[in-house]
Amino acid sequence: MPVDESRMPGYALLSPEHVKLYETATREGVYNLLPVEKWWTDRWQMLASRGYKLRPRYHPSWAPSWVGTRVDPAFCEDSIILHNAHVLDATWRDKVAVSIKSIERNRAEIDLAQSLATEALLSNPMNHCVPILDAFQDSLDQENWFMVMPYLCPFDDPPFGAVGEVLDFVQQTLEGLVFLHNAGVAHRDCAAANIMMDGRPLYPGGHHPLRRSYSPDAVFPLSPLSRIDHPVRYYFIDFGISSRFPPGATPFVTGRKGRDKELPELSDDVPYDAFKADIFILGNLYKKEFLLKYHGLDFLAPLINAMTQQVASSRPSAEVALAEFRRMSFSLTSAELRWRLRPRDESVPVRVVYDTVAAARETFFQLKRIVGQ
Repeated sequence: MPVDESRMPGYALLSPEHVKLYETATREGVYNLLPVEKWWTDRWQMLASRGYKLRPRYHPSWAPSWVGTRVDPAFCEDSIILHNAHVLDATWRDKVAVSIKSIERNRAEIDLAQSLATEALLSNPMNHCVPILDAFQDSLDQENWFMVMPYLCPFDDPPFGAVGEVLDFVQQTLEGLVFLHNAGVAHRDCAAANIMMDGRPLYPGGHHPLRRSYSPDAVFPLSPLSRIDHPVRYYFIDFGISSRFPPGATPFVTGRKGRDKELPELSDDVPYDAFKADIFILGNLYKKEFLLKYHGLDFLAPLINAMTQQVASSRPSAEVALAEFRRMSFSLTSAELRWRLRPRDESVPVRVVYDTVAAARETFFQLKRIVGQ
């Protein structure tokens, strides 16, 4: 689909010489389909038959929209290359944004994910497992399956802006871990890459699924709303190495798989407690993504230190960690929750400017509340 050049204010159109350069670059593969993208293109028709529509780039008859124009390919939606070979965005019946995950030789992941996302379980507010909308076999490869989930964003994109936003994340993820462990399931890989969010409240008009800070057509930059005023919901994804334990069974496992290699008890030979491993992994996420990056979160240090104890038996259970979090955050005021996150590497002049702006914004917010009452 050609790009409407009239909708690109501020973008200089290319000269004929540059057009030739970009067309040459295209022929040499700069924007051509990657092999894994061709894999998805081969499945266009099969997915379409089930109501899933991929972006124009993956249509079998796709031709670059910028060829023959003076438009820079970087500003064309169909030049955006797939980031994750195993997951592709799509729309279901042109309305619902979804993510389609390719899963090879691991039907158990689908079965476990579906068992945690039944209608009855999803009604539990502490269930933060990603909903599974559909699952089906690949008609071109009998060992491959597809699992369809709602389209979600990385939990930290856009970045957190206020203390209360971090606390909401901690509460929701601890709730999710309590739910999983009560269901007899250890995630075993609840690291940063496997926690996502439903970002729709932050982008009322939508956004591009890969170029997330841009409009759905990937042309216009967007300014997301704040989480403190427009709360989001977080989800655990990817149960590829998760384990389920029957009632009364000891939750011991072996294996070194997983993203967090700092978990001290990881072993292929010596069994370790999978529930306590989850506690460490999540606590380590809090430590690296929040405590070490921002001022104003030191009150979380005792909880994080407890969760990341080197000796697994010294770590709290998920339920105890959640209770302790609620206790330490109960007394925080609205002003404290709304206060901005201050990066630890922020300079003094920058801090003064941003603190002044934050104070003015908070004053305006409080006055607005008083007037509204």
